[in-house]
Amino acid sequence: MKNKAGIAILVLLAALLGGCGGTGSTQGQADGTPQKDAQETPGPQTGSSTEELADGTYLAKFQTDSSMFHVSEACEGKGTLTVENGEMTIHISLASKNIVNLYPGRAEDARKEGAKLLEPTEDTVTYSDGMTDEVYGFDVPVPALGTEFDLALIGKKGKWYDHKATVSDPVPVEDGAQGARGDAKGKHADALQDGTYCVDLTFEGGSGKAEILSPATLTVADGKMTATLQWNSPNYDYMVVDGEKYLPIRTEGGSVFELPVSGLDEPMDVIGDTVAMSRPHEVEYTLTFQSGTIQEK
Repeated sequence: MKNKAGIAILVLLAALLGGCGGTGSTQGQADGTPQKDAQETPGPQTGSSTEELADGTYLAKFQTDSSMFHVSEACEGKGTLTVENGEMTIHISLASKNIVNLYPGRAEDARKEGAKLLEPTEDTVTYSDGMTDEVYGFDVPVPALGTEFDLALIGKKGKWYDHKATVSDPVPVEDGAQGARGDAKGKHADALQDGTYCVDLTFEGGSGKAEILSPATLTVADGKMTATLQWNSPNYDYMVVDGEKYLPIRTEGGSVFELPVSGLDEPMDVIGDTVAMSRPHEVEYTLTFQSGTIQEK
């Protein structure tokens, strides 16, 4: 009996000792990995600092949160990134001269007296067909690579807009300088004589209930193209192209706008503000004017 009682006590003690390890996490116990306190393990790092880049010149991707705010298509979405003494600045050539200032921060701060605005440069971009265009460029300070930062803009109408920008994938200029001037496949006004034309367009975006009618009227004058566009709805009170706001020239039978056209056979991003809902609502659309359908009026 004493032997049996002794065995029972030993079994009970072993069970109690084995249960002491069950109160904590079991992660890492099976493979023997030591557990660390959560405070000792830093979280994932986002972005890159200039410590990873030597002083020099690079081509880098420049992206924003809006299809209306982008570099010229001739630049293939890239800008020239300069690293000097631990500071990064990217020069971007935009799609037009409609954005007149940038501000490295929020729009509410850009409006304050004494705010240091980024002033434009006059850039010439060159397309693959040899055509050139005069646009505004800006030198934008870059706080970190691969991380969104605030970059507000103002157009010719004097209204500030908040945007986010990201600079990433830097490549030394000697390895990719050809990317600084991208190919632009679209046809430009120089290929058309001054006059008035009909042109078919493709329309994308929105819910599908409202659309811009096709064909549209295209006017060419002094090397510039302007499209007269009519909606199938009278509820559009303004449109935005490259940060510039345009009001309708009439609304009877459908809102009608006159908008600049940068090229044919290439997507053109626009914004339409509709008042058909309970409150005004901006909607992004994409238009493409088909050069193969042009007929002189």
